[in-house]
Amino acid sequence: MSNALVKSGSSGGSGVVPAVGSFFIPGLGQLINGETDKAIGVFAVAAVAGVGFLVGLPIVGGIFGLVHLVTHVYAVGDAYLQGKKK
Repeated sequence: MSNALVKSGSSGGSGVVPAVGSFFIPGLGQLINGETDKAIGVFAVAAVAGVGFLVGLPIVGGIFGLVHLVTHVYAVGDAYLQGKKK
């Protein structure tokens, strides 16, 4: 993937673009940062948990919803921090 989306300078890059990408689609920020394997993993976990939330029973659906929320927050935070390092 092109590094044109990641702003880089002498003091490190900006993690804002990857974080915003992961906010809308979990794993997109990792993909922007060039971490393809992590992007696929984050997206897969978020997608399976999201589907489980939508089709699950009330108690099980709530657990899947919580897993999706935690994964989504992790994706945004990780994308921001990894973008800052680049």
